[in-house]
Amino acid sequence: MTVLLIGSLTLGACSAWRESRVNPSNWFGGPEPAPVNVDSEGSVNPLLPSEDDRLGLFDRPDPVDASVPITKVTAMRVEKTNTGAIIYATGVAQRQGGFDAVLRRNRSEENTKNGVLSYTFRVVYPQQATPQGDEDSRTIHDAVSVSNETLEGIRLIRVTAEQNALESRRR
Repeated sequence: MTVLLIGSLTLGACSAWRESRVNPSNWFGGPEPAPVNVDSEGSVNPLLPSEDDRLGLFDRPDPVDASVPITKVTAMRVEKTNTGAIIYATGVAQRQGGFDAVLRRNRSEENTKNGVLSYTFRVVYPQQATPQGDEDSRTIHDAVSVSNETLEGIRLIRVTAEQNALESRRR
């Protein structure tokens, strides 16, 4: 009988709890109308975030490019494939520990007009100091695949480093 009495009093007090300031659902109040950002055409898609709101709780900022051109390119070769070509490059870094090597394409109107496909051989060095070491321990290899569509109209392929560049002409 005691449990029944306590249960009925607790359920009867629920109406007071609904309007109480102790109830967490009442902490922020009710919804209010807010202005909507409208683009120049007068339409807005509420499902797409604006540029200002694109970073969320778990989003990371855009990564900073820490790569630099490798010291020098020592070898380069182009091998033809069924779908295009593979450009291989070998370079010597300034010091040991170079990683994340990449052949990054240099796009410009002048290169396109002259039929040049140009790449910069870039590498990332560790933040801590590393020894210079001998040339064999600083040698880094990388390759990039190029499609037939990209090779249309290309007469020269160039790989550039900090101190030199190597070129391969089409036969």
